Amino acid sequence: MSLYDPIVRHRAVEKLVTRGTGKDQERKYWRFRIDRWYGGIVTADAVGCGLLCKFCWVSNQIMMKPAEVGKYCGPETVANTLVRMAGKKAIRQIRLSGGEPTIGRDHLLHVLEGLKEQSLLFILETNGILIGQDMSYAHELSEFPFVHVRVSLKGCSEEEFSSLTGAKQEGFQMQLKALQNLVAEHVQCHPAVMVSFSPENSLQRLVESLRAIDPKLVEELETEELILYPSVQTKVRRHGLSYYRSYMPNRVPKELV
Repeated sequence: MSLYDPIVRHRAVEKLVTRGTGKDQERKYWRFRIDRWYGGIVTADAVGCGLLCKFCWVSNQIMMKPAEVGKYCGPETVANTLVRMAGKKAIRQIRLSGGEPTIGRDHLLHVLEGLKEQSLLFILETNGILIGQDMSYAHELSEFPFVHVRVSLKGCSEEEFSSLTGAKQEGFQMQLKALQNLVAEHVQCHPAVMVSFSPENSLQRLVESLRAIDPKLVEELETEELILYPSVQTKVRRHGLSYYRSYMPNRVPKELV
């Protein structure tokens, strides 16, 4: 099977899940929820991602048919919904996740504009590809000091990235470049990496790559383990992936939540 260009695919998906430009740009979402992660957080799950991770927890319908699922929401609606849900449960953290929230740049930046007066921590969960591709994206995010970016690395190396996503290997360097750009622009950030498919020596090589960017990234490196939701088990079996470590959804250690 031929490998796809992750930048090209991000741009193609963007045409399917956004409409309009500027402060009026709408983006598709498939749900808003309160979840256990980070000790409690309100989440808006976006539709559409530029990667096709073979272990993704998102359903095939949402992952493979972004044009057919979800509801368009404007930046003001997203910001107000997150704030309202957080207020009801006295939660101080909110995030965009689900798909790739950096798709629809105008939309994301205007969601953040709508949150500037709130005393909330905003966690942007991203694969980093678009931030790595364009330094100015990191610069624009630096205008919002309440934002913390979690860059989710797909494996510990170029080879693992390609094997796990089906994308060209250079996408992995884009992920590292995103961290470099964020650090350069003084944006709060940390790397997270899926390690269930990685031998120990592979993780150590990644650590050295992160250290070369900024030693602080090594201190804050978050390791992710495979969580075997039913849809994930199906995907992993279908792709013939073998893994070293995993957890059932109801047995994730408290320190990892």
